[in-house]
Amino acid sequence: MDINAMIQQIKSRPDYDRVGMILCHNGVVRKTTREGREVTGLRVEVDHGGLERLIATQKSKEGIVEVLVAIEEDRDLAVGEDIMAIVVAGDIRERVIQTLGDTLEAVKTQITTKQQFYK
Repeated sequence: MDINAMIQQIKSRPDYDRVGMILCHNGVVRKTTREGREVTGLRVEVDHGGLERLIATQKSKEGIVEVLVAIEEDRDLAVGEDIMAIVVAGDIRERVIQTLGDTLEAVKTQITTKQQFYK
């Protein structure tokens, strides 16, 4: 997972001149749950068909040029490791911010499941 490579992929598009903003999310395994329980790591599973449909839906939004999502899966991740990267490119900030937020929320609630490991 390389956010810089994802951005370069967008910049190499022939329609890159439509882009006014690129916004990135980098999810990281944190040391504690929201409730304060100490975590040693986690494992993520991905619904790939659902992810493809989600990306297609998000890319069809007005003004959105590209939506890229990379998720680490099939291995145990330690605290501090990257879990997920999302990069959204579009014409104006309001659309790009909304699309990134919608994509992130859907990935977290509908596309992935995680198993956390506790101390």
